[in-house]
Amino acid sequence: MIVVTGATGHVGANLVRHLLAAGHRVRAVVHNETRALAGLDVEIVKGDVRDRASLDAAFTGADVVYHLAACISIIGEQRGRVRAINVEGVRNAAEAARAQGVRRFVHCSSIHAFALADLDGVVDEASPRSLAAHHPAYDRSKAEGERALQESIDRGLDAVVCHPTGIIGPNDFGPSRMGRFLLALSKREMPALVAGGFDWVDVRDVVEGLVRAGEQGDKGEHFIFGGGHCSMRDMAALWQTISAVRAPRFVAPLALAGIGALFTTAYGRITLKEPLFTNDALAAMRFAGKVSAEHAKRRLGFSPRPLVATLTDTHAWFREHRLIDGAKVAA
Repeated sequence: MIVVTGATGHVGANLVRHLLAAGHRVRAVVHNETRALAGLDVEIVKGDVRDRASLDAAFTGADVVYHLAACISIIGEQRGRVRAINVEGVRNAAEAARAQGVRRFVHCSSIHAFALADLDGVVDEASPRSLAAHHPAYDRSKAEGERALQESIDRGLDAVVCHPTGIIGPNDFGPSRMGRFLLALSKREMPALVAGGFDWVDVRDVVEGLVRAGEQGDKGEHFIFGGGHCSMRDMAALWQTISAVRAPRFVAPLALAGIGALFTTAYGRITLKEPLFTNDALAAMRFAGKVSAEHAKRRLGFSPRPLVATLTDTHAWFREHRLIDGAKVAA
């Protein structure tokens, strides 16, 4: 039995489908929403990573646990939710897995666990983590979550840790923040772009990496899954070619975008509704270094596909699920 927490998220929806296609029995731990699992032959159990007892019950009889549940935030700490889910939730999941005799625990962390704001060279698995007070709350929580997991590893849990970069791809039921960005481009709801960019990776390649890490990784080993850097301008240009909808022509410098982000960040913290761009998001797009996935390539055969293939498949999935109309003529 394979158990997946966060099974209805972007990575979870793709991982569950991958595991089912490979013939595995899958138990999905869900909090509320189950739409991403509709029609799938999967056992669904209610659980909350903040509730240790619910995880003990969910992990009973599990051979492997993929821990994907997280609170992704670009609006800072959300009234305690970020730390409760990303730090204490990891601790609860790891200790529940250890108590239930789980053979292998695969933790999906993030590239944001690394101190990107302080780095301008190559980021690899040995790079410093985001533990300083000036790092975004989400970044700190992912780094502290790793520390919590390490305590369970030291007590005997066999676990590996994976660090995806910016994730894009199909089966994006949320949709994710990047999914919302692409949809906004298609609907001409994006008045301008912002400068900067990030390292992006296909969600299906992340899933393949997670599975291989679970099968081949050594206890305590870390893997970065990245696909390559692309600016927001170049991504919008690729999306324009695929969608035939013209991208915004104005690209706001990061300094100018930061002024507007002050207001959207404040609004997001009040409402807990995440805008597309906040100070935390812009901080990530200022990162000028290079993310290295060489370790995962050598150890796991990780092979990320080109971004244009990811965007093409994502556009097709959005059209299939009627989130966007058919191709339009660029004006």
